Amino acid sequence: MIDISRLRSDASAVAALLKKDPSFPVDQLLAFDKKMRELTSHVELLRSQKNDLAQQAKSGITDALREESVNVGKDLKEKEAQLKECSEQFMSLALACPNLAAADIPEGNKEENKVVKEWGKKPTFSFPIKHHQELGTQNKWFSFELGAQVARSHFVWYEQAGASVLYALAFFMLKNNKKHGFEIALPPEMANEQTLTVSSNLPRFKEELFSMPADGLYAIPTAEVSLVNKYRDTILPTDELPLRFTAWTSCFRSEAGNYGKMERGLIRIHQFEKVELVTFCEPQHSATEQGRMLACAEDILQQLGLHYRISLLAGQDCSFASAKTYDIEVWLPGQEKYYEVSSTSNCTDFQARRGKIRYRKEAGEKTELVHTLNASSLALPRLMVALMETYQQPDGSINLPAVLEPYLL
Repeated sequence: MIDISRLRSDASAVAALLKKDPSFPVDQLLAFDKKMRELTSHVELLRSQKNDLAQQAKSGITDALREESVNVGKDLKEKEAQLKECSEQFMSLALACPNLAAADIPEGNKEENKVVKEWGKKPTFSFPIKHHQELGTQNKWFSFELGAQVARSHFVWYEQAGASVLYALAFFMLKNNKKHGFEIALPPEMANEQTLTVSSNLPRFKEELFSMPADGLYAIPTAEVSLVNKYRDTILPTDELPLRFTAWTSCFRSEAGNYGKMERGLIRIHQFEKVELVTFCEPQHSATEQGRMLACAEDILQQLGLHYRISLLAGQDCSFASAKTYDIEVWLPGQEKYYEVSSTSNCTDFQARRGKIRYRKEAGEKTELVHTLNASSLALPRLMVALMETYQQPDGSINLPAVLEPYLL
C-alpha cells in the first residue's frame, strides 16, 4: 500500500505512480483522502461537542440543552455515515493502487524492458530438435492426460524420471539458497484473505486465485504470500535484520491456458512447483539485498549450464507490488524464445505498510517500516523445459548436468 502522505505533498511521487499505471485515477484517490480527513475532523469536533453537552447535563437539563444535544447527535450520526462511506471508497481505491516505480527503471511497458546481462550462449544442435512435450512423452517424464483425468486440463502428472528430476531440482535449489544465506521454511500452501491482502494479491488479483469459499481460504499463487506474512503486526529489532527465507511449495494460478498454442506443455499450467526467496531488511539495504537474490538465482542457472539473460523491467511491466524488478529469462530451444524463470522484485515498504511489519533501531525510538523483497529461485517446470530441450540427444534421450546426479532418486 502506498504512502498517501507522499502523494499529497510530493509531485515526484505522483509521477512515480503514473509511471507504473498511467490510467490510475490518482486525483480521485487524493480527493477521497481530502474528504475523509475533513469528515474525520468534523466527526471529532461533533463528538467533543457531544461530550461537553453530556457534562453540562450533569448540572441539569434545560430545553435548550436538550435541543442542542439532539441536533448535535443527528449531525454526528449523519457525518459518521458519510465518513464510513468515504473511508470505504478511499480504501477500495488505495488497495487498487500499485507501488511507486523506482526512479531508475525505464518508462513504458514491456517493449521498453532493458536487457542488462547475458550469460552463456544459445545451444546449437546437429539434429532436428524436439519440443519438451514430445520429449516428456517419449521418456515418460510426465502426462497431461493423467493430470486432466485426476484434475482438469493444464494440470500435469510427473512420473518416473520426470518426478525424480523435479525433486532433485528442488533440493538442489534449497541447498544453493541456504549457501547464500537463506533460512529454509515450509509454510502453508493455503492462505486466508488477510494474508493475501498483505502480500498484495487481494483484492486486485482475486480472479487469478483458486478459492475455497466455504473455508475462507485460497491456494497460494507463490510462497511469497505465506513468507511475507511471517512478521505481520511485528516490530523487529534492527540487529535481527536482514531476515532471509527460502521455501519450496506448489503454486496455484487459474490463468493457465489463456496464452495460446505457443505456451503449451509445461510453460503455463495451473499447478507448478517453485522455490521462493523472501527478505525483510532496512530500507537502505534493499538494493543490496535485491542483488543478493539475483546472484543466488544466477548461481543455479550457471551450475546447470543454461543460457539466460537478465532484463530490467519497465514501469508498466513491473508487478503490482514492486518498485523495481529484474527478470531472469532462460533460453528454451524448443520454443526458440526466452522465458522468465525468476522475477526478483523490491517491494520497498508497500507490503510492510499493509502488514504493519516494522523495525525499531533503538529502544524508545519511533518504529519504521521494513522493506520486503521476493524472488523466484526458481520456477521448476520452465527450468525442466530448459534442461530437457537444451540437453536432448539425437535419440530423444536427455543427458542431464552432472551437478544434479547426487540429488536424483
